[in-house]
Amino acid sequence: MRAVPQLMFQGDMEGALALWRRAFPDMVLRPGNPAEVEIAGQKLRLFDSPPMHGFGFTPAFSLLIVCDDADQVARLAEVLGEGGQVLMPLGRYDFSPCYAWVADPFGVSWQLMVEP
Repeated sequence: MRAVPQLMFQGDMEGALALWRRAFPDMVLRPGNPAEVEIAGQKLRLFDSPPMHGFGFTPAFSLLIVCDDADQVARLAEVLGEGGQVLMPLGRYDFSPCYAWVADPFGVSWQLMVEP
């Protein structure tokens, strides 16, 4: 048995994959619908839903990327947040010396941090 996070897109999965490829050049992709990706060792399943739904992604569920250094956090925040939404700006917080929380233009929420 295994648990795999699955993300449902509504016609914009390919755009999200193109953005994620810029953010994570070493991302492993198994194309298709559903597609599977592996980012920083975590496998995700993605699909474009044929019927449209009245809901999308919520920041209540995020992908947390633990980065090696502050430069990595800043670069990812810039790439993933471009055209999206900043939920918590890049900065130092009590729980991390460098942290940012952004939603990409497709609504997927990313928490980016260096562990203390």
